[in-house]
Amino acid sequence: MGACHRISMFWGIVAAIGTFVLAVSAIGQQVLGTALADRESLREKYLWPPKTPYPDDNPYSEAKFELGRTLFFDPILSGSKNLSCAGCHNPSLSWGDGLPRGIGLAHEVLPTRCPTLLSVAWVPKLGWSGQFRDLESVAMTPITSPKMMNLPENVMIERLSAVPGYVAAFNNAFHAAQIDRHQIEQALATYERSILPTAASFDRWIDGDKTAINKSAQRGFELFNGKANCAACHSGWAFTDSSFHDIGSAQNDDVGRGKLFPNSITLRYAFKTPTLRDVARRGPYMHDGSVPTLSAVIDLYDRGGIDRASRAAEIYPLGLSDVEKADLIAFLETLTGRPDLVPSPVLPR
Repeated sequence: MGACHRISMFWGIVAAIGTFVLAVSAIGQQVLGTALADRESLREKYLWPPKTPYPDDNPYSEAKFELGRTLFFDPILSGSKNLSCAGCHNPSLSWGDGLPRGIGLAHEVLPTRCPTLLSVAWVPKLGWSGQFRDLESVAMTPITSPKMMNLPENVMIERLSAVPGYVAAFNNAFHAAQIDRHQIEQALATYERSILPTAASFDRWIDGDKTAINKSAQRGFELFNGKANCAACHSGWAFTDSSFHDIGSAQNDDVGRGKLFPNSITLRYAFKTPTLRDVARRGPYMHDGSVPTLSAVIDLYDRGGIDRASRAAEIYPLGLSDVEKADLIAFLETLTGRPDLVPSPVLPR
């Protein structure tokens, strides 16, 4: 083979390699562009709302907020005067109580665990079964229940009306001559709508800080929105669709929303999708606290739970590897913000 021919072949190979490199580069740029576009699309889905919603029949006022905050921390709302709303919705425990299931005033174990109040202003139906139509309708159930705070409504109003500081606070908030149940519900709901999670490392990452979460968590985010299908129910900035699904865990008479709709197949064993904000700090898990760790939660979803007619279409065996499970946990841990320091109010007397 002549020297000129060998040189010609050499430059031909170089040209081919150059063309290949350019093609690979173009593909890489296309993939990168797609990834950035996907990330921007996802970023829009996880943006925090601009403001807290308040209903037209209970608009925000500073006086109602301060009154609701005081009531929330005052054990005067329990029969024994030993238990406040904050006793079960503890700010230092991400507004839950950290127990598998709630404990009543007489130390009786309740059927379900105490739900967090994080982002509760955006939840359209309250309770694990959605039995409360709005936040205003929730408060009196735990306060007056003999198994919970055990304070009859008439005694509650008598107590508050006997405290001059409360009389002044209610008059300032509602401009009414007498204290009534409706005012108490509105004040507590106004305060509870202010309860928000704090920004977490995930929020900094989705907003553009590439170093805010590690590679394992980033892979977990992809799984969360892809193969693991978590985002089908845990969607949006609060990581919940606020709906009800049978995830294949509850059994026997523990039918959840099925009690309200006994003729519905799909709502049998269906419970509220909880927020995943602060989830790493809010175990144990599920409506009854039956799953002790995040690892066990992922194992449950990976198995697909109990295969039955009511099981949600979003729930099915996933076939996750151990590495993928670890990546999902790494991502979920990025949803926990710093603990919010909430000062207790000075109680009126």
